Amino acid sequence: MAHPGFFQRQASARRNTSLLVFLFLTAVVLITLAVCLVGYFVTRSETSGQPFHYWLLSSHGLITASAVVTLIFMGSLIRWADLAGGGSRVAKMVGARPIDPDTRDSDERKLRNIVEEMAIASGVPVPELYLMDNETGINAFVAGYTPGSAVMVVTHGAITQLTRDELQGVVGHEFSHIFNGDMRLNVRLIALLSGILMIGQIGGFLLHVSFYSGGRTTARNRDSRAQAAMGILGVALFVIGYVGVFFGRLIQAAVSRQRETLADASSVQFTRNPDGIGGALFKIGLRSSYLDTTGHASDMNHMCFGESARMKFTSLLASHPPIEQRINAIQPGLMARLKSRLRDTESGGDLRTATAGRGPAGASNFAGAAADLYGTVSGRRTSHSGSAIATPVPATAAAQKLSERVGTVSPEGEDFAVHLLRRLPSTFRGLLYTRAGAIQLCYALLISDLDEQQQAERLRLLPDRSFFGPQSDLLAKLIPALQNLGEAVRFPALELSMPALRKLDPDERAELIRNVRKLVDADNRVTLFELALTSFLSRHLGADADRAIPVRYRSYKAVIPALQRLLSLLARAGSGDSQGAEILYREAIAGFASRGNNDYPILTKVTMRQLQEALKALNGLSPLLKPAVIDACGHCITYDGVIDVREYELMRLVADQMDCPMPPMTV
Repeated sequence: MAHPGFFQRQASARRNTSLLVFLFLTAVVLITLAVCLVGYFVTRSETSGQPFHYWLLSSHGLITASAVVTLIFMGSLIRWADLAGGGSRVAKMVGARPIDPDTRDSDERKLRNIVEEMAIASGVPVPELYLMDNETGINAFVAGYTPGSAVMVVTHGAITQLTRDELQGVVGHEFSHIFNGDMRLNVRLIALLSGILMIGQIGGFLLHVSFYSGGRTTARNRDSRAQAAMGILGVALFVIGYVGVFFGRLIQAAVSRQRETLADASSVQFTRNPDGIGGALFKIGLRSSYLDTTGHASDMNHMCFGESARMKFTSLLASHPPIEQRINAIQPGLMARLKSRLRDTESGGDLRTATAGRGPAGASNFAGAAADLYGTVSGRRTSHSGSAIATPVPATAAAQKLSERVGTVSPEGEDFAVHLLRRLPSTFRGLLYTRAGAIQLCYALLISDLDEQQQAERLRLLPDRSFFGPQSDLLAKLIPALQNLGEAVRFPALELSMPALRKLDPDERAELIRNVRKLVDADNRVTLFELALTSFLSRHLGADADRAIPVRYRSYKAVIPALQRLLSLLARAGSGDSQGAEILYREAIAGFASRGNNDYPILTKVTMRQLQEALKALNGLSPLLKPAVIDACGHCITYDGVIDVREYELMRLVADQMDCPMPPMTV
């Protein structure tokens, strides 16, 4: 089923970011005026009782206002810089530990399998997984600035108390936040609130100091008046600061409640099983979702699956709608059904089974047995031996715009992911979880279709003694598996290896990309897959990999040269001859070039660097302008009536570079 709201939700998240900045600045102005008002009354006797607006423009007023604004902005900037490390920094901030991809713990493996299935089915790199070992509450959150750098943090209570269906519902909810741009909004909200909170913290400090000093002996009471003034100022700042935080929490709650409701609905759409997420929410209502072992619980409240902090005025400040309201919004009557199941098991049953997902008949979800995909794996026909033979897919799906597939998880994608993971040899899959294995996978993907002599020649281009040199023992396990599994496994395998590749430091990432380019340049030509692979690695491991690309263009006019490069390449890839490519290109560019196609003729050659520059520029488009670009590319690859695996890989590359995750191709 298409997900028509993906780009609208991306745009909404960016608008919410702008709104938050505006509200933050408004709060700064109001807090500054409030502190200045306190300063005015404290120093009134020294200023001959002049009116407030005159005092505000005096040296006393300007110094006070400047100090307050500086403190607030410094507090926000310090936290902003602290969180520049992305999702992994947020995870460490709350005391979470990375989950070993090759873990032997059954509950951790359950989580890892669900996340990998969802990632492959949706077309995003597998997020790094973290666990809060000491948290017994049921909760989870995702953090990061881009889909490719996402981190998912889950509590110990979630993986031990939830069934697979329920945990899948929670994961689907968090993946919705990845797709819809909520992560970036949530991390920035933490930083903005930190600056407002700083005034209250300073007030608390002054209050503590004044009372501590006030307890000294009378021999040191010559400054009692100053101490009293400090105490009054401390109380005032404390109250003002936390009034600011109160209104900040109101903003936090208003934005978060809407996004949480959308994420609940998306989880049901992804998993096709309302009982999964409904059961998880029901257990939160019976138990708890609070984070009790971290001092950042209130900061994280808007990011989490359930309320992470106990708050007064819960009905007003809660970042999530009430549990019963969320459950009934998922499916009317679901709350009553879950309560009935609980009553049926109260005489000795297990709560884990009492709320186990029982999706409607025919519902497709990861937890059930995978449908038999024999012969239909991602446009490939499978032989009895399990090897894959390339078979083009009829472009009957061309009637559905490819942009409608972005940010979705279909039943076919779910089944494809489950079946693919089951087909992966355990040794092959295990290597993808290690840094060395992930590095060698990048090399193996580029040479697996060559004969042994050509493979050896290519590998000699790489440094011998380096950690990044060819490791024959690992390649001997990777290359045969890739040859047997076929082209359909290439991008999913790369997505599975991303957590390991992200562990490389910046210099190591740069060396890996250089080595990959050496292999690509060896034969002086670039295939579509080589183009896709190098661009994928540059986007997700390059210097700007963890940075969100801001909106730079709100019309196509400024990016026409970028569209010219991209559509020239795709038109030639989608047509078998130059005349057909010319016609196809003109059709594709017509929707963007208002002055006519003759001003932007088809290019005879597009280099890898030119393509990457073009895709970077197109990523700066407003989210609502991106669907037309994706559909124009889709028009090119469906022109001849079939979608080749290599063409679709290039299509997924374009979408990925524009932060628009596209699921794998299935029949």
